[in-house]
Amino acid sequence: MHERTYDVAVIGGGAAGMAAAVEVRRQGLSCAIVERENQLGGILMQCIHNGFGVQEFKKELSGPEFAEEFMDMVADAGTDVFLSTTVDSIEESEQGKELYCYSRKNGVVKLNAQAVILAMGCRERNRGNIRTPGTRPAGVFTAGLAQRLVNVEGYIPGKNVVIVGSGDIGLIMARRMTWVGAKVHGVVEIQPYPAGLTRNIVQCLNDFEIPLYLSHVVSRIEGKNRVEKVTVSPLVNGIPDEDQSFEIPCDTLLLSVGLVPENELSENAGVEISPITSGAVVDSTMMTSVPGIFSCGNVLHVHDLADYAAEEARRTGAYAVAWLQNKKPARQLRIKAGANVRYVSPGMINPELPDKLYLRTLIVKNNAQLVMKLNNNIVKERKLSHVQPSEMVSVKLTKKDVEDWHAESDSVLEVSVQ
Repeated sequence: MHERTYDVAVIGGGAAGMAAAVEVRRQGLSCAIVERENQLGGILMQCIHNGFGVQEFKKELSGPEFAEEFMDMVADAGTDVFLSTTVDSIEESEQGKELYCYSRKNGVVKLNAQAVILAMGCRERNRGNIRTPGTRPAGVFTAGLAQRLVNVEGYIPGKNVVIVGSGDIGLIMARRMTWVGAKVHGVVEIQPYPAGLTRNIVQCLNDFEIPLYLSHVVSRIEGKNRVEKVTVSPLVNGIPDEDQSFEIPCDTLLLSVGLVPENELSENAGVEISPITSGAVVDSTMMTSVPGIFSCGNVLHVHDLADYAAEEARRTGAYAVAWLQNKKPARQLRIKAGANVRYVSPGMINPELPDKLYLRTLIVKNNAQLVMKLNNNIVKERKLSHVQPSEMVSVKLTKKDVEDWHAESDSVLEVSVQ
């Protein structure tokens, strides 16, 4: 069994994992990245569309270009990288953490680390998760799988396509399938509002005159060997209305029905998981309920942009270094999701070192108002031109914002949208 020792071990080599590792190395500590694929980059390597890097690098990049920027930084920083290596478990030890890993090249690898940063990303929900009735023919793909087939493997999944869910991957694949010559007959969304970014609705659907069926579901899949048609039903009081159903002939059904953070490894390590985000419960330093284990990126909560995940991961790397240097917050305030807010991440804030908060709303509204209350007293307000559940809201807090809060150790910061 091979054995190596580092100050920090990062699990996952996508945007978040690389950004966290680069920050750890920048501050002078040893670090290793463990990645189960045969290259760094994660999902970025199949996202050949542009739109990445505007915030992080001040230039518009494709997914692989965005990943390559970080790959170069990882290499320049001297970070050790274990590719094609899977972490099986995280165990406690007297020195910190023990990661037991497996790879075809090195066999069993034991990594000793004083701190661990979780950056495993997320996976797609599939047909079984949404329980779509019908037969079980070929031709049903998750949107991410179809994206990989087209962009990486060079295969076209089908010629007549229906997409379930208006998440960003599904919207992008509607455009991509159109570009490669397929006919996209429509995008079916269960909610009364789109699940993807507004820019993707415009660029991927409106520009190509692809129909978007809001408050509709695919109520049945039919086909013997291959998908032949799907039944689409409008929702009335949340129930499919069979009387108004219609059929769409197709040979391919793509599912873009949400992402789930990959936290099985986290749970096995004893990390507390939020029932709202399916990610870890973290404090103001992005540390989980297990001391020395930190979480960032899409494994913590699903981000709209890779830039957001990288920015959050960089802060997490700095927090991990500070924790190893015994620089811990003197006190932390609990954050509560108030009216019309689904969740706020992180779940705590350090009044001495305030940082950025991310939140998702439960409503669609123009000219909304973000309101923060401390012990029922309004401490911060901000106008929001438009909010919807599919678009994450970021709030930057400064020392000036919190210097007059006079918060006690048991104070609660409530964040709501009106």
